[in-house]
Amino acid sequence: MMRRLLPFAALALLIAPAAAAQQQRGPMTEPGAIERLKPGQFFWAPQIAPAGPVTMIVSLKTQRAYVYRNGVPIGVTTISSGKPGHTTPTGVFTILQKKVDHKSNLYNNAPMPYMQRLTWDGIALHAGALPGYPASHGCVRLPMAFAKLLYGVTSLGLTVVITNESLVPEVAPAASPVPSAPSDGHSNNAAFSWTPEVSPTGPVSIIVSGRDRRIVVLRNGKQIGSAPVMLDVPVANTEAFTLRAVDADGAHWMRLPLPDGSGKDGGELTADERTKGHVPDEFRQKLEGILAPGATMLVTRETLATSGTGSKLAVLVTDSK
Repeated sequence: MMRRLLPFAALALLIAPAAAAQQQRGPMTEPGAIERLKPGQFFWAPQIAPAGPVTMIVSLKTQRAYVYRNGVPIGVTTISSGKPGHTTPTGVFTILQKKVDHKSNLYNNAPMPYMQRLTWDGIALHAGALPGYPASHGCVRLPMAFAKLLYGVTSLGLTVVITNESLVPEVAPAASPVPSAPSDGHSNNAAFSWTPEVSPTGPVSIIVSGRDRRIVVLRNGKQIGSAPVMLDVPVANTEAFTLRAVDADGAHWMRLPLPDGSGKDGGELTADERTKGHVPDEFRQKLEGILAPGATMLVTRETLATSGTGSKLAVLVTDSK
């Protein structure tokens, strides 16, 4: 179900036909408009949120990608991800490299216009053919016009989340559980690592794993911290958040509706929800010291080693080639 993303329905967006570069205006006024997008079509409305940090979420299940700026959806597009044998990895990535006119180093110099690299072993966002089903060698193909527009609003270090509905069922409590966020502390003696010097600057991404009971902090795509996390309730669904602001009341995390329909609708993570997860006091203080608007947090029930489908869940991408 895609109807959890109805914030788009009230917006006047731009729609691009599959076989033409010309764009025509069309308000999203009815449910199901996103689902009815044909291969190569997209919506784009950057004027809805003119400034702020950008985050992208890709749904392999629905073959759609969503772009948020300052926590507000500004675009959605059809995609074509990896075909069987060349599946697109799920997880949290950062844009490592950008190039307008790029040729594949692995597949006979195949053109990859408006390439935005997610891994050094060949996974990237780029313009390409969209037949209406997964057909790439692992990359996420985008419509040419959308790839160009997206390229214009992104920067190195931007967070890209790639999701796929888990095929492994997990027992959850009868009551609807809430996501866990690293806000409250527990024993100061709990072991954790904190090495901010590994990556002194750049966008911050936080991943909380329900199965591992662990939190990992990345800055500019490199791990700078890790700690155990105590959860009052199991994590039932993957949820993503972007940090809107930090003030006297604490951190204001905005929930990003996921394209696969999992999790909750948008809105701010409540104080009650923040108290459901606990990390070491010293670790929490260090983490709060580097948080700034635009930080991204992904709360997942999956392990950080592998996803529920057996695919690699990419969390760390640090080596360059």
